[in-house]
Amino acid sequence: MIQSRFFIVCLFVVLMFAMAASVAWGVARAILDRPAQTTETQYYYIAPGNGLLRASYVAKQQGLVAANWHFRLAARLLGMERRLQAGEYELAAGIKLTEVFSKIGNGDRYMRRLVVPEGRSVAEVEAILKASFGLDMTGYTRPPEGSLLPDTYFYERGDSAKNLIGRMQAALWAEVDRLWPDRDNALPIQSPDEAIILASIVEKETAVASERPLVAAVFVNRLKRGMRLQSDPTVIYGITNGEMLDRPILRSDLSEVTPYNTYRVGGLPPTPIANPGKASIAAVLKPADVSYLYFVADGSGGHAFANTLQEHNRNVARWRQIEAKSRR
Repeated sequence: MIQSRFFIVCLFVVLMFAMAASVAWGVARAILDRPAQTTETQYYYIAPGNGLLRASYVAKQQGLVAANWHFRLAARLLGMERRLQAGEYELAAGIKLTEVFSKIGNGDRYMRRLVVPEGRSVAEVEAILKASFGLDMTGYTRPPEGSLLPDTYFYERGDSAKNLIGRMQAALWAEVDRLWPDRDNALPIQSPDEAIILASIVEKETAVASERPLVAAVFVNRLKRGMRLQSDPTVIYGITNGEMLDRPILRSDLSEVTPYNTYRVGGLPPTPIANPGKASIAAVLKPADVSYLYFVADGSGGHAFANTLQEHNRNVARWRQIEAKSRR
């Protein structure tokens, strides 16, 4: 009799536990399948070192769950409480909690995009970095001018700006190493560093892709003849050190002696004046096979090229007429 009663009690306890587990799982299932009360895409961030408690609080704050404990219960039942991967996750409006945990478990983190346009100085790139959400600026120092490759870079929230700069520098030298062996043999350029300096000038002189080999040829031809480069962007860099010049360049600027005033100083300036793109580097290492020595704006966004000073003066006169008409 005693054994029979003991068996009945044990059976009752087991049934109660089973019912409780069934109810708990039913509640969890409902929580997991319930759409989030969000009407727009959310960017849910689990910071490095944050555990389940903090993750559940952020989930509640962003409307992914109705209560903190919903997130914790679901995580434990899915075996995710110790498998939360730090990072930022892009979550669609009304996403289910099952999908949230699927993204976290798979490490499907959101990658942010940073664009470095061609021809920006390191000062301008620094401003882009500081304006980019989620980049950690700790330990960042401004890199040398012309050491970064303009391109689109992807990063995760919390990534180091210092490391991102390292990627940009590695990308630049990988591109130079790729192009340098196939350079024209007769170039008046002795090193990859000099190629980057000249490429930065080409980059600042024209935004027209088809003109880059022609502009490069003008500067290469002038260097070969011992002529000064006479490039306005180098003069501007000597004034602003890579910041924007908030006024037109003046005739007095052209006579001021700085290491970057290529109207007064022969050869290349001491450093690049911007970060050149791939096309400008390629143009410098394989310039167009032309004998041009001069160029000036033609009023259409491009330039008029000339072999002689006489031709150039005529082009300059036409450009001044265009400028005068535009000011009327």
